[in-house]
Amino acid sequence: MVKLRHPETLGLRVRIVMGDGLILGPGRVDLLDGIRETGSIAAAGRRMGMSYKRAWQLAESLNTTFRAPVISATKGGVSGGGARLTELGNQVLDTYRALAHKARVTNEAELAFLADALSPPEHEE
Repeated sequence: MVKLRHPETLGLRVRIVMGDGLILGPGRVDLLDGIRETGSIAAAGRRMGMSYKRAWQLAESLNTTFRAPVISATKGGVSGGGARLTELGNQVLDTYRALAHKARVTNEAELAFLADALSPPEHEE
């Protein structure tokens, strides 16, 4: 999955922070979403262009951030491994997505104003 990091339209990127630490942001949420869709931490990380090690580090960080694990993983082997979101993980992901959606919808007029106020992009010839 190749993601366009800077589309031609303005948007918002929601980050949930506490103190100096990041609780949830687009990357962590994309990892959760990928785990939900693929059933694998490694596969979710690959979709994001992330190393196996980094995906597992983020998964472990997410699990220690919340009061209970948000990801349940089983080790590979003969039967193969896998991962899934726990009930809390699904709730966290859905809540973040709802919050980000509300932020976009609520601020459409302001984003439109800022988009109109931008300098036109330079065209290469």
